[in-house]
Amino acid sequence: MDIKYKLRIADRLLARKLAGKGAVLIEGPKWCGKTTTARQLAKSLLDLGDTEVLKQSKQMMEISSKTLLQGETPRLIDEWQTIPELWDTIRNEVDKRSAFSQFILTGSTVKPQAEETVHSGTGRIGRIKMRPMSLFESGESTGSVSLRSLFEGETFEPLPNSLELQDIAYLTCRGGWPQATLLEGEIALDQAFGYVDDVCERDIQRVDGVKRNAERARLLLRSYARNVSQQVSYATIKADMLSNDANTLDEDTVADYIKALKKLFVLEDLEAWNPNIRSKSAIRTSDTRHFVDASIGTAALGLGPQDLINDLDSFGLIFEDMAVRDLRVFAEALDGKLYHYRDSSGLECDIVLHRRNGTYALIEIKLGGENLINEGAESLKSLAETIDTTKMKNPSFMMVLTAVGPYAYRRPDGVFVVPIGCLKD
Repeated sequence: MDIKYKLRIADRLLARKLAGKGAVLIEGPKWCGKTTTARQLAKSLLDLGDTEVLKQSKQMMEISSKTLLQGETPRLIDEWQTIPELWDTIRNEVDKRSAFSQFILTGSTVKPQAEETVHSGTGRIGRIKMRPMSLFESGESTGSVSLRSLFEGETFEPLPNSLELQDIAYLTCRGGWPQATLLEGEIALDQAFGYVDDVCERDIQRVDGVKRNAERARLLLRSYARNVSQQVSYATIKADMLSNDANTLDEDTVADYIKALKKLFVLEDLEAWNPNIRSKSAIRTSDTRHFVDASIGTAALGLGPQDLINDLDSFGLIFEDMAVRDLRVFAEALDGKLYHYRDSSGLECDIVLHRRNGTYALIEIKLGGENLINEGAESLKSLAETIDTTKMKNPSFMMVLTAVGPYAYRRPDGVFVVPIGCLKD
């Protein structure tokens, strides 16, 4: 194992999936560590990210496609989507071998459309979604508070947190890119700027063969960053882009660019939660806008750590974006998924972590400070009181997740207050 390799939550997920599937597909944004994680378990490699290997492999597909799959297992096929036809070849080979742990596939764009493959791979090919590293994986969080333990009804005595606001501002701008976590200072911050450049100048052109404008892609990323952690419409994003030098633009074009960026796993919006509630208030169904990593937004806007400190209102929304990244990473390990809640009465909840077994947690995200924490706790309790517990369970726990604070602790009303520098799955 690489001495610099930092253990990922995905390591556990991959080992578990491989034990019960013939093949496992790891999807996620580029630079998030998919290939490096896959290499920890793979015994042989077909690197389709290498131009020469890709060229030869395309030729081999015409002659003997199964030759590409020969090698010690699990065999890693990196950037498999560059040869979409491989999907069916792999599926057929999994059927033929009738054995687990045969292939690991990685891809930094979503699986090609169904018409490009004969079979979905359901039941044969497992899936894992990787994201940039959480603060726990990169080593900044102590991991003293476990979400899994809270779901199991455990509590804890006050626990110290050492991360200050300046630290959180830096970590937000640095992002969870594995390479950046091995660097320091401005050099580490440069990684996110390089990522945005690559997405706008190259990746958005190659994702589906549609020619798109790099400057328009930048405008969209900036608009997303200005509206991050909010439920805004495509029309609002279009208006924001038009006010920032785009000459002509319609909503369909905005939708097309957003779709392309979602295929690249750059954008990852948060769906609305639709619980059984006693209130007659209408539940809002708009998605909350999010990046897969908050550093994409800060880089798109050209912001550094001090810029966040100087504008705490914007910092609060951008910090929420980072917290969503960490919670999504943890939710994968907990067989869960994140949602948000908002209704017509103004009642809202930043995060609902809902697990496959039906248990769920309500989480508000705040920078910190007594007033904001109290506000978050009251909002959580108000939502919990409206839930119809004759039709669904009570929340397993409620939490105000903060950027800063000297301690993680449990309030007298039962709401947990946890700085992000203490959290793990």
